[in-house]
Amino acid sequence: MANLKAVEIKSFVPAKDFECSKRFYQFIGFEMASEFEGIAYFKSGVCSFLLQDFYEAVHCNNFMMHLLVEDAQSWYEHILALNLVDEFGVTVTELIEQPWGMLEFCLTDPSGVLWRIAQNK
Repeated sequence: MANLKAVEIKSFVPAKDFECSKRFYQFIGFEMASEFEGIAYFKSGVCSFLLQDFYEAVHCNNFMMHLLVEDAQSWYEHILALNLVDEFGVTVTELIEQPWGMLEFCLTDPSGVLWRIAQNK
């Protein structure tokens, strides 16, 4: 069973407007490490995902990512300072303490993908 060790898992995040979504993710601080045939590889530290040039409204509006961070307050302040609502037409919720023990806020991307950005308390 030792040869069956997983190394990494990435999700394919859909994009309604691929160019806009690439700008958005770079704007919030992800590095675009590569791009090839409608797939852009984004990373931040040890976290990564693949942005795909694919859109289906039902899929995007039900797609969710969870980003666990060390300091949710700092992330929240960073996101607010970028003025993403005006720049990209996205939404940002308040930073709240959840009953399950996380400090969290939500951010939608330009395609409607919901990101829950949270810190363990």
